[in-house]
Amino acid sequence: MKKGFDNAKYVKIQSKKIKERFGLFDKLYLEVGGKLFDDSHAARVLPGFKSDSKISMFKELKDDLEIIYCINANDIERNKTRAEYGITYDTEILKLIDKSINMGFSVNSVVITLYKNQLSVDKFIKKLNRNGIKTYIHTFTKGYPTDVDTIVSEEGYGANPYVETTKPLILVNAPGPGSGKLATCLSQVYHEHKRGVNAGYAKFETFPVWNLPLKHPVNIAYEAATADLKDVNMIDPFHLEAYGATAINYNRDIEMFPVLRSILRKATGKDIYKSPTDMGVNMIGFCITDNDVVEEASKKEVVRRYYNEQNSYKLGLSDQDNVEKVKLLMNELNIDESYLDVIKPALDKKKEKNSPVIALKINKKIITGKQTDILTPACSVILNAIKYLSKLPDDIKLLSPKVLEPMLALKKDLYNGDRLTLPEVLTALSICSATNSMTEKALSCLSKLKDCEAHATYIVDNGDKKTLKGLKINLTCESEYLQNESYFE
Repeated sequence: MKKGFDNAKYVKIQSKKIKERFGLFDKLYLEVGGKLFDDSHAARVLPGFKSDSKISMFKELKDDLEIIYCINANDIERNKTRAEYGITYDTEILKLIDKSINMGFSVNSVVITLYKNQLSVDKFIKKLNRNGIKTYIHTFTKGYPTDVDTIVSEEGYGANPYVETTKPLILVNAPGPGSGKLATCLSQVYHEHKRGVNAGYAKFETFPVWNLPLKHPVNIAYEAATADLKDVNMIDPFHLEAYGATAINYNRDIEMFPVLRSILRKATGKDIYKSPTDMGVNMIGFCITDNDVVEEASKKEVVRRYYNEQNSYKLGLSDQDNVEKVKLLMNELNIDESYLDVIKPALDKKKEKNSPVIALKINKKIITGKQTDILTPACSVILNAIKYLSKLPDDIKLLSPKVLEPMLALKKDLYNGDRLTLPEVLTALSICSATNSMTEKALSCLSKLKDCEAHATYIVDNGDKKTLKGLKINLTCESEYLQNESYFE
């Protein structure tokens, strides 16, 4: 994979920028947008960016920081799910806390926002408390968003409990958007200043990239990724007026800035920022080393988002508006659905074999796998791919019948199933590798599938999909159900 991004430079200058910002205050509440641990979107659009860059950078600052996680009570109540992982937001919070603690970070607490006595939320709070995790409850802020005098008063932010913090840098993160990170930061700034602490606020959000052009593919890919939020990239008018310079931000930050500036002024007694761009500390745009590589990667990501939105619409998880928005973004980039070069081979093979197919590209080679009597297409394509990578003949059997037969029998008895899924096949491969050197050799090639493109002629089920993503394969799917499969159970 060609690289277009200098990750080492990014970690160095980004940590320096954050140190400079929290050096201006006694305490800095840093709202961290996006994913703290696994920023896979950034890794895809900026080849060379490491998905753990953010957390690696904060490792250098971990003695000076602690983390507050936020979660919207409404997201707990409706079991809102992280689509890429297939887990609910409350489960994601627990995973984030575990990861943070295991890496040596200090986790302060979890703030439950927009609490309204939901029974499911009360159960979650009990679970957190029983695991030794402090929780704080925030309700709707009276006067928000326009009545600044009420917001910045004992009736507004003053009604929220103060989260006791001790470090100069407090990261405020969440499992997804709309979790109340900003409100938590501002509430804390209000309480700190009442206590005589010079506290500040800043925002660390990777996208859109403020110092790239408005219509740069990286920024368009961000719009595609947030189609469900209706985000629109814009030139920051406050930045242009204050500095005579163009900077890119997005509609929600720009629309809320006058209110946010007023809240910060009332809470701190001064104007800290002249524009929403000023609030940010993002240095990612300075670390692009090959613009052509980055543009190409971003265009591919827009196409992936298009297929993702089509699938979500088919499954009843989103609206047609989202599909149409990403389609318009593709038109702006002058690309279409067939831009990924695995798509046509997959569709052609499906037509030829009259069977569901997944096509996968390794370097310049297209590998395909179709559905068989005992294997899903995902199983077939991975088996074919690791044979190719390990230079084994197609007719070599990597899986022993002595292992497969009892697995299939058990699956039929327990689940009335007749095909093995990819997680099951990988388990079988690992068993066979103990006695078969060729299987062991093939299995060792799985890591070489990282960043490969793959396209399925059907909506891949969650088990296979999660495993393909676990292998770091970039998967897109046609929005068609597998024949005889039920998606309504």
